Parts: sequence; C-alpha cells; structure tokens
Amino acid sequence: MGKVTATAERTIDAPVERVRALVADYVDSRPKILTEHYRDYAVEEGGRGAGTVARWTLQATSKRVRNVRATVREPEPGTLVEDDANSSMVTTWTVRDAGAGSAVRIETTWDGAGGIGGFFERIFAPAGLRRIHEGVLANLADLARKG
Repeated sequence: MGKVTATAERTIDAPVERVRALVADYVDSRPKILTEHYRDYAVEEGGRGAGTVARWTLQATSKRVRNVRATVREPEPGTLVEDDANSSMVTTWTVRDAGAGSAVRIETTWDGAGGIGGFFERIFAPAGLRRIHEGVLANLADLARKG
C-alpha cells in the first residue's frame, strides 16, 4: 500500500485573480467546469473557498465510482485543498501567476490498495484521473475566457 497521485496542469490566459475566484466558487463556477465523470454535485455548506462542504459522485470508469464529501480549506492564498470525509482522497488546487495568465495545477492523492489490485491501481489510476483533471482544466479555461 502506498500513496497514489494524479496531477494535471494548464496555463490559462486569464488574470490570476479571476481564475482563483472561479476555482473557489463551488456554487456557480464549479458545476460548469466539471466533466461528465461527475454527477450528483451539491454544495452542503458555504460555497466560496474555505469552509465549503460539497459532495459528488466521481465515476472514473464503469467500475470505479467514488462518493466524495469534500471539506475545503485554504492553507495559503491561491491554494484550495479538498479533503474527502469518505476516504483518504485529497485534491489540491493551486492557482499562481504565470505572467499574463494563470498556472493551474490539480493534484489528487489517496492511499492505494495493497496486493495485485494496488499494483494495477498505481499503474492505471493516475493516468485516468489525470485525463479527467485535464478535462476540468479545459472547461475552466473556457469559462475564464468567457468573462
């Protein structure tokens, strides 16, 4: 058993303040940037940045479904961390200045399974989740350009 990590990064042609605001907006922006892999998304508490509690179902594959209940914290400006109450999964969003745009990074870590199943999880899961993150970042870039 060990940590499994999936990471995606993208530079978005929009001011860092705008992109940070979009990422921190769990009420209006977040549902617009999620891909078809997410369903049953709802905000239970808060809605903007730290203190928000949101839930969703993430269907990475036909067999890999995870019910997430995330509590959001902001350890420093430009970084939001979503801690899943239902598992060891932690997703960290980092938005930093990149000259004329914004560099956005999504990193998800979790405790992998042991044995042969864990071996395959460590090989295949990061690539699959990275593709999902890349889709979310593409949607975020589109939303940032619109307004």
